[in-house]
Amino acid sequence: MIDKDSLTHHISQQFNAELEEVRSHLLAMGGLVEKQVNDAVIALIEADSGLAQQVRDVDEQINQMERNIDEECVRILARRQPAASDLRLIISISKSVIDLERIGDESTKIARRAIQLCEEGQSPLGYTEVRHIGDQVRRMVRDALDAFARFDANLALSVAQYDKTIDREYKTALRALVTYMMEDPRSISQVLNVIWALRSLERIGDHARNISELVIYLVRGTDVRHLGLARMREEVQGRVDMANVPGVPDDK
Repeated sequence: MIDKDSLTHHISQQFNAELEEVRSHLLAMGGLVEKQVNDAVIALIEADSGLAQQVRDVDEQINQMERNIDEECVRILARRQPAASDLRLIISISKSVIDLERIGDESTKIARRAIQLCEEGQSPLGYTEVRHIGDQVRRMVRDALDAFARFDANLALSVAQYDKTIDREYKTALRALVTYMMEDPRSISQVLNVIWALRSLERIGDHARNISELVIYLVRGTDVRHLGLARMREEVQGRVDMANVPGVPDDK
């Protein structure tokens, strides 16, 4: 099991600093991506094309941060040859930045839809669903990053569980919007843009879940991808914490 103290357990203070630095860079990237999601949703709901363009402009900065963190991880792997919890940390960071970059891409797509809707004329149809699902997805991203910052497997589990709620609400909203298009073909173009924005939000929820699964892997040492929520819950809540059992060595 890993916690914050694990980052400072090495004899080499330089190694401690390298691990903390790359983790800090991941969280900084996460903070920027979280803001990107927030701004994209606001731009769509408020028909703010200027804010939407700002979201698009930030995308290259997100991409550069991903490249920089990748390089840091490769350097640590090459120089330090980390093992056990240190290796899990580097692997989790290198995979999480991929999901963060893709969240940024989906935010950019929402911003592009916002600009198109501004050009076509604002329509409130579907915006209630965008606001509601957008708020929930932003919370998922924030909680996934908080779980990574605090090495909190239980919070990560709650994020993974909530993804099912997002999926259900997305499908419900999709059915309602498709029905509306069938009843009023003149709305097809605008409603399609809203549907694609909702699709991007649903995918952002998927990426937040991916990050939460990596947090569980980091903390518990078990790859919970594709296991299902029941098995994931068992790994997080049902296992005996062997790190606290007398006579059982830590995996560091």
